[in-house]
Amino acid sequence: MLDLWNWNATAEETREPLPCDEYLIRPYRSMHRAVDVEAPPSTSFRWLCQLTVAPYSYDWIDNRGRRSPDELTPGADQLQVGQNFLISPIRDWERGRHISGKVEPAVARLYGPTAITYRVSSRGVAGSRILVRINVGITGVWSRIR
Repeated sequence: MLDLWNWNATAEETREPLPCDEYLIRPYRSMHRAVDVEAPPSTSFRWLCQLTVAPYSYDWIDNRGRRSPDELTPGADQLQVGQNFLISPIRDWERGRHISGKVEPAVARLYGPTAITYRVSSRGVAGSRILVRINVGITGVWSRIR
């Protein structure tokens, strides 16, 4: 059966605490996405830092038609609390480990209260694993539909 809430994340990964779990008051729904990467954690984390530069999704929608860079942007790994990261400002980060944020009230009005953590971990000698958890607040009927 297809699980729309957890894609490629292990049961252990869905239960372990992450920084975004502290940003919302329950109840909230957690969604997980995980991928194995054939690169060391330092390289995977550096590419996660690129999400402060561009969305790396549907550029024609999410990046106003501009192409997301296919090379690392110098200085993008110099993260700061409050810096824009996808749909939220960075609330907490640890070099080589995770980037976490919570959406601002204006975005929360559209999508609901949302918190996110992108975490990188080591996998074998030269590999890494990226786990994303998105917590979305459940505040009523509309949020359950959303």
